[in-house]
Amino acid sequence: MTKEKTNVESFDLDHTKVKAPYVRLAGVKTGKNGDEVYKYDIRLKQPNKEHMEMPALHSLEHLSADIIRNYSENIVDFSPMGCQTGFYVSLINHNDYEDLLTILEKTFTDVMKATAVPACNEVQCGWAASHSLEGAQALAQAFLAKRDEWHIVFAE
Repeated sequence: MTKEKTNVESFDLDHTKVKAPYVRLAGVKTGKNGDEVYKYDIRLKQPNKEHMEMPALHSLEHLSADIIRNYSENIVDFSPMGCQTGFYVSLINHNDYEDLLTILEKTFTDVMKATAVPACNEVQCGWAASHSLEGAQALAQAFLAKRDEWHIVFAE
């Protein structure tokens, strides 16, 4: 199958060759003032084989987006992939992969200790009925259990 190159880096990634879970630099953008934004692919589930259920994914997004900012002032965004297999995290002027892995480890460890999902209400969330703290914690636990594999992106 021949695929056309697109304007979206993740669309040009061969999803049949990756091996989740992993953390991968997906791109770097340089602004006109010299700031650099580093976008990482945080893949929890194997593409086209498994996915996160929405309530668990949604809660993990809320928890992680809030908690990760405790460990870095360089976070721009933490957001889910539409395919429900992972998240993107973007950092400004922070090009330290190993440090990011530590930040993610601390973030997901704190998710495991959470007793509630932040902003899980109709005022602060667009679909407040779709949350699962237990599901988010199960996802975090599974990701943390494979911490030694996060740097391996492609299957051999």
